[in-house]
Amino acid sequence: MTPILTASNIQRSYGTLPVLRGIDLTIHSGEIVSIVGASGAGKSTLLHILGTLDRPDAGDVVLANQNVFALNDNQLARFRNEKIGFVFQFNNLLPEFTALENVCLPGFIAGKPEREVRERAQALLQTLGLPDRGGHFPSQMSGGEQQRTAVARALINQPAVVFADEPSGNLDSHNAEELHKLFFNLRDNFGQTFIIVTHNEALADLADRKIVIRDGQVNPPEVE
Repeated sequence: MTPILTASNIQRSYGTLPVLRGIDLTIHSGEIVSIVGASGAGKSTLLHILGTLDRPDAGDVVLANQNVFALNDNQLARFRNEKIGFVFQFNNLLPEFTALENVCLPGFIAGKPEREVRERAQALLQTLGLPDRGGHFPSQMSGGEQQRTAVARALINQPAVVFADEPSGNLDSHNAEELHKLFFNLRDNFGQTFIIVTHNEALADLADRKIVIRDGQVNPPEVE
């Protein structure tokens, strides 16, 4: 498989407290990888660095053949919007916009033609089981529908990687299971790569690979 992301010697401290102590890992295109560990182990910190939402104190991340932290802040913001998708525990949909408009936003920010973005957004909502929800506002949708809309938004720019931070943590067991199935369907049908931080053991065990973070390190260390 082809590496889509490589992290080397990722270190991050908050004040005098070391959180990440030299993380090395490689993610391959089309993989679904779960990141697990106890609270405070550094999972979300690692995800935010891999997803370029935070910068490490030391180390490099190469994503889609780009050393991301060699970019300045403006370049990095553009790269993030075009190459990375995010799904969070709370869907962060804008309440004043419809589902379709929420899905379209990253495409508009990227400067893509409006018609092209809207057509892709409609197709994504169809694929994700929301063909009739495009005109609904978040308040008119169930929690599961809102989260699937957030997944569609994450996919609108055809990202190299989708990062998910506790994506089913705010859902009941049925909707959580449906969301988990959705990730694998998207991987199987479109080759989408997912990196998922989760406390949900069922989801973690379904992943192609489970990375355990303990005391700021991958445990056991990955072997190429």
